[in-house]
Amino acid sequence: MAEPTNLFSDGKAYERLMGRWSKLAGAQFLDWVDAPKNLRWVDVGCGNGAFTEVLIERTSPAAVSAVDPSDGQLSYARTRPGTKLAQFQLADAQSLPFVDNSFDAAAMALVIVFIPDPVKAAKEMARVVKSGGTVATYMWDFPSGGFPLHPMIKALKDLGIAPSAGSNPEASGMEAMRAIWEQAGLQTIDSRIIHVPIAYADFDDFWESNSVPLGTYGKTIAELSPSARDAVKARLRRDLPTDANGRIAYEAFANAVKGRAP
Repeated sequence: MAEPTNLFSDGKAYERLMGRWSKLAGAQFLDWVDAPKNLRWVDVGCGNGAFTEVLIERTSPAAVSAVDPSDGQLSYARTRPGTKLAQFQLADAQSLPFVDNSFDAAAMALVIVFIPDPVKAAKEMARVVKSGGTVATYMWDFPSGGFPLHPMIKALKDLGIAPSAGSNPEASGMEAMRAIWEQAGLQTIDSRIIHVPIAYADFDDFWESNSVPLGTYGKTIAELSPSARDAVKARLRRDLPTDANGRIAYEAFANAVKGRAP
């Protein structure tokens, strides 16, 4: 999981870029998971704590251990008012620093495309969760255009600029995610699509939010020449769904999968 460490080191900037949409998706995800209260959770790839905060708010857990490979993200996560219950720790999803059967439930929010071996990570989640416990994940659907930054990605690709979407973007497809859970030995597998409304006050809000030098796309934009950057802006102004008041609104969507630890 070295890639997310390098790509998403600034928790505050990431909050504007993606954290707010992550929280909306996370709330729907947890309502669907429908886990009992007072469980011991592990939050794998917790990032800047956006999902951790929602997890604590909506599930009233007994305890939460949250891990991520980025010190910068963890530092920001610890500052969130709603994460006081969580214990944050530097760790890799493919090698969780916990003994078998340590938790009642495990969640991995918006991480799977950045993991070199998603099946290994899913097996690790199943290992640290007690038999019958919930193991669940969700991820923006990259193959079908569900990522909140999809308009930016499309504009870049239309201009011949095509940065990679993480280590394994195809892992976010619904069939791929179900297959990963099956290969990890999880049982009673279920899945659903999560829809999230995306909105910006105007073009400047969209651009300033999505051109921060974080992640593959933000770093790509930062490295463009002024003329190339202007070309991207022109393409976005042409294609973004904008109303008469300049407000931009569209929909993002994520795939979610859950199963029971064997």
